[in-house]
Amino acid sequence: MTLLPDLPQNAALLEQLRAQGVPQRHGDYAYEGWELHAHPELAERLADLAPHCPILAVYGLPVLAADGIAAVVARGTSALLVRLPEAPPEILERAAPYPPLTDPGRGWYTVSPWQRELGLAASKRLLSQLVRRALTHAARLAQNGGTDRQGPP
Repeated sequence: MTLLPDLPQNAALLEQLRAQGVPQRHGDYAYEGWELHAHPELAERLADLAPHCPILAVYGLPVLAADGIAAVVARGTSALLVRLPEAPPEILERAAPYPPLTDPGRGWYTVSPWQRELGLAASKRLLSQLVRRALTHAARLAQNGGTDRQGPP
């Protein structure tokens, strides 16, 4: 089951996740009818960074959304995809890219959810701020009815 609306602002993300999704109803790695593609600790980290925001299950990945528009995706063991109008602050350690979503001008960026170089408190504070920025940006996209794509696909 996918709880993220099939809206133009979500089209690129949904297309990519749908292509990688593996249906799975039962077992240790079942996540809302799909094979889980994020470590359970990463899903917990996402919930910790946005405690008042419901986590949606989208083709096996935990997703935060604002007004139906995806803002943050927990992926694998060490990546948060964040949707922002500009790159995250350089102080934040990046995670491996996730093309084509993270290609230049697409509006998605990856960051490490653990931020090893920062202390625990600073890491949580900065990542929580980043998640709030991504949720605010997604809400603006919903209000404007537009996408954040800044160039050709």
